[in-house]
Amino acid sequence: HERAELLRHRGYSSRRMDGFQTARLRADRLQPLHLPDLLAMHEDARQMATLGGVRDHVWTMAYLERNLAHWDTHGFGLWMLRRLDGGPVIGRGLLRHLDVEGVPEVEIGYSFHPEHWGCGYATEIAVACLAVGRETYGFTRMVALTLPTNTGSRHVLEKAGLAYERDVVHASQPHVLYRTRSSSTASTGR
Repeated sequence: HERAELLRHRGYSSRRMDGFQTARLRADRLQPLHLPDLLAMHEDARQMATLGGVRDHVWTMAYLERNLAHWDTHGFGLWMLRRLDGGPVIGRGLLRHLDVEGVPEVEIGYSFHPEHWGCGYATEIAVACLAVGRETYGFTRMVALTLPTNTGSRHVLEKAGLAYERDVVHASQPHVLYRTRSSSTASTGR
Protein backbone atom coordinates (compact mmCIF):
# COMPACT_ATOMS: atom_id res chain seq x y z
CA HIS A 1 0.00 0.00 0.00
CA GLU A 2 2.80 2.42 0.89
CA ARG A 3 4.59 1.73 -2.43
CA ALA A 4 1.35 2.23 -4.40
CA GLU A 5 0.80 5.60 -2.69
CA LEU A 6 4.37 6.70 -3.46
CA LEU A 7 4.07 5.64 -7.10
CA ARG A 8 0.69 7.34 -7.46
CA HIS A 9 2.11 10.65 -6.26
CA ARG A 10 4.98 10.30 -8.72
CA GLY A 11 2.40 9.95 -11.46
CA TYR A 12 2.39 6.20 -12.00
CA SER A 13 -0.94 4.46 -11.89
CA SER A 14 -2.27 1.06 -12.76
CA ARG A 15 -5.54 2.85 -13.56
CA ARG A 16 -6.13 4.20 -17.03
CA MET A 17 -8.95 6.43 -18.06
CA ASP A 18 -8.88 6.21 -21.84
CA GLY A 19 -12.11 8.14 -22.12
CA PHE A 20 -14.87 9.84 -20.19
CA GLN A 21 -17.94 11.99 -20.73
CA THR A 22 -19.19 15.25 -19.31
CA ALA A 23 -22.69 16.63 -19.69
CA ARG A 24 -21.96 17.67 -23.29
CA LEU A 25 -18.53 16.32 -24.29
CA ARG A 26 -16.87 12.98 -25.00
CA ALA A 27 -13.14 12.74 -24.24
CA ASP A 28 -11.08 10.06 -26.03
CA ARG A 29 -7.47 9.16 -25.33
CA LEU A 30 -5.04 10.65 -27.82
CA GLN A 31 -4.15 8.20 -30.60
CA PRO A 32 -1.93 8.42 -33.70
CA LEU A 33 -5.11 8.76 -35.79
CA HIS A 34 -5.64 12.20 -34.19
CA LEU A 35 -2.71 13.74 -36.09
CA PRO A 36 -5.01 15.54 -38.60
CA ASP A 37 -7.02 16.99 -35.70
CA LEU A 38 -3.87 18.24 -33.98
CA LEU A 39 -2.60 19.72 -37.25
CA ALA A 40 -5.88 21.60 -37.71
CA MET A 41 -5.57 23.02 -34.18
CA HIS A 42 -1.87 23.87 -34.49
CA GLU A 43 -2.37 25.62 -37.86
CA ASP A 44 -5.18 27.84 -36.56
CA ALA A 45 -3.69 31.22 -35.64
CA ARG A 46 -6.61 32.19 -33.38
CA GLN A 47 -6.56 28.93 -31.43
CA MET A 48 -2.78 29.00 -31.04
CA ALA A 49 -2.47 32.71 -30.19
CA THR A 50 -2.21 31.92 -26.47
CA LEU A 51 -0.41 28.58 -26.90
CA GLY A 52 2.89 29.65 -28.41
CA GLY A 53 1.75 30.44 -31.95
CA VAL A 54 1.08 28.38 -35.07
CA ARG A 55 3.02 25.10 -35.23
CA ASP A 56 4.23 23.23 -38.30
CA HIS A 57 3.86 19.55 -39.21
CA VAL A 58 7.25 18.55 -37.75
CA TRP A 59 6.52 20.24 -34.42
CA THR A 60 3.04 18.68 -34.29
CA MET A 61 4.44 15.19 -34.98
CA ALA A 62 6.89 15.63 -32.09
CA TYR A 63 4.04 16.91 -29.88
CA LEU A 64 1.96 13.85 -30.74
CA GLU A 65 4.87 11.50 -29.95
CA ARG A 66 5.58 13.24 -26.60
CA ASN A 67 1.95 13.01 -25.58
CA LEU A 68 1.59 9.37 -26.66
CA ALA A 69 4.73 8.56 -24.63
CA HIS A 70 3.22 10.37 -21.64
CA TRP A 71 0.18 8.08 -21.87
CA ASP A 72 2.39 5.00 -22.09
CA THR A 73 4.45 6.06 -19.08
CA HIS A 74 1.79 7.52 -16.78
CA GLY A 75 -1.58 6.12 -17.85
CA PHE A 76 -3.13 9.55 -18.48
CA GLY A 77 -2.53 12.55 -20.69
CA LEU A 78 -4.28 14.32 -23.53
CA TRP A 79 -7.88 13.62 -24.55
CA MET A 80 -9.44 14.72 -27.83
CA LEU A 81 -12.90 16.22 -27.36
CA ARG A 82 -16.13 15.89 -29.34
CA ARG A 83 -19.68 16.90 -28.55
CA LEU A 84 -21.79 14.00 -27.31
CA ASP A 85 -24.03 14.33 -30.36
CA GLY A 86 -21.04 13.37 -32.53
CA GLY A 87 -19.19 15.29 -35.14
CA PRO A 88 -15.56 16.26 -35.48
CA VAL A 89 -13.00 16.93 -32.77
CA ILE A 90 -13.66 20.39 -31.32
CA GLY A 91 -10.79 20.61 -28.85
CA ARG A 92 -8.55 18.87 -26.38
CA GLY A 93 -8.26 18.52 -22.63
CA LEU A 94 -5.35 17.24 -20.64
CA LEU A 95 -3.96 16.03 -17.38
CA ARG A 96 -0.18 15.65 -17.57
CA HIS A 97 3.12 16.04 -15.81
CA LEU A 98 4.86 19.35 -16.31
CA ASP A 99 7.86 21.04 -14.71
CA VAL A 100 7.15 24.60 -13.62
CA GLU A 101 10.38 26.43 -12.92
CA GLY A 102 12.06 23.13 -12.03
CA VAL A 103 9.22 21.86 -9.81
CA PRO A 104 7.28 18.77 -10.97
CA GLU A 105 3.56 19.43 -11.17
CA VAL A 106 0.43 17.85 -12.61
CA GLU A 107 -1.21 20.21 -15.09
CA ILE A 108 -4.75 20.46 -16.35
CA GLY A 109 -5.34 22.17 -19.67
CA TYR A 110 -7.71 22.65 -22.57
CA SER A 111 -7.97 24.25 -25.97
CA PHE A 112 -10.93 24.57 -28.33
CA HIS A 113 -11.44 25.60 -31.94
CA PRO A 114 -12.48 29.29 -31.88
CA GLU A 115 -15.99 28.57 -33.17
CA HIS A 116 -16.59 26.73 -29.88
CA TRP A 117 -15.39 29.52 -27.59
CA GLY A 118 -17.98 31.05 -25.28
CA CYS A 119 -20.03 27.85 -25.01
CA GLY A 120 -18.86 26.85 -21.52
CA TYR A 121 -16.89 23.88 -22.82
CA ALA A 122 -13.59 25.06 -21.32
CA THR A 123 -15.02 25.26 -17.81
CA GLU A 124 -16.79 21.93 -18.30
CA ILE A 125 -13.61 20.11 -19.33
CA ALA A 126 -11.44 21.88 -16.72
CA VAL A 127 -13.80 20.72 -13.96
CA ALA A 128 -13.81 17.20 -15.46
CA CYS A 129 -10.01 17.03 -15.69
CA LEU A 130 -9.74 18.09 -12.06
CA ALA A 131 -12.26 15.40 -11.06
CA VAL A 132 -10.40 12.73 -13.07
CA GLY A 133 -7.13 13.81 -11.46
CA ARG A 134 -8.58 13.58 -7.96
CA GLU A 135 -10.93 10.62 -8.24
CA THR A 136 -9.06 8.34 -10.64
CA TYR A 137 -5.42 9.20 -9.98
CA GLY A 138 -5.54 10.58 -6.43
CA PHE A 139 -3.89 13.92 -7.17
CA THR A 140 -4.63 16.48 -4.48
CA ARG A 141 -2.66 19.33 -6.05
CA MET A 142 -2.93 20.31 -9.71
CA VAL A 143 -1.95 23.42 -11.61
CA ALA A 144 -2.80 25.28 -14.81
CA LEU A 145 -0.86 27.88 -16.77
CA THR A 146 -2.05 30.67 -19.03
CA LEU A 147 -0.79 33.96 -20.35
CA PRO A 148 -1.39 36.94 -18.05
CA THR A 149 -3.44 38.61 -20.80
CA ASN A 150 -5.72 35.60 -21.38
CA THR A 151 -8.59 36.85 -19.23
CA GLY A 152 -11.01 34.27 -20.62
CA SER A 153 -8.85 31.37 -19.54
CA ARG A 154 -8.12 32.97 -16.17
CA HIS A 155 -11.87 33.25 -15.58
CA VAL A 156 -12.37 29.59 -16.58
CA LEU A 157 -9.67 28.45 -14.14
CA GLU A 158 -11.24 30.42 -11.30
CA LYS A 159 -14.71 29.03 -12.09
CA ALA A 160 -13.22 25.52 -12.12
CA GLY A 161 -11.88 25.99 -8.60
CA LEU A 162 -8.26 27.02 -9.10
CA ALA A 163 -6.71 30.12 -7.57
CA TYR A 164 -3.99 32.41 -8.88
CA GLU A 165 -0.71 31.58 -7.16
CA ARG A 166 2.04 33.59 -8.86
CA ASP A 167 3.63 34.81 -12.06
CA VAL A 168 6.07 32.34 -13.66
CA VAL A 169 8.12 31.97 -16.81
CA HIS A 170 7.15 28.97 -18.92
CA ALA A 171 8.29 28.19 -22.47
CA SER A 172 10.34 31.41 -22.35
CA GLN A 173 7.20 33.52 -21.86
CA PRO A 174 5.56 35.10 -18.82
CA HIS A 175 2.63 33.03 -17.57
CA VAL A 176 0.38 32.97 -14.53
CA LEU A 177 0.23 29.84 -12.41
CA TYR A 178 -3.08 28.70 -10.94
CA ARG A 179 -3.36 25.92 -8.36
CA THR A 180 -6.18 23.86 -6.91
CA ARG A 181 -7.56 25.29 -3.71
CA SER A 182 -7.39 23.22 -0.56
CA SER A 183 -11.16 22.88 -0.56
CA SER A 184 -12.39 23.35 -4.10
CA THR A 185 -15.37 25.56 -4.73
CA ALA A 186 -15.63 24.58 -8.37
CA SER A 187 -18.75 25.38 -10.29
CA THR A 188 -20.82 22.78 -12.07
CA GLY A 189 -18.96 23.51 -15.27
CA ARG A 190 -21.46 25.73 -17.02
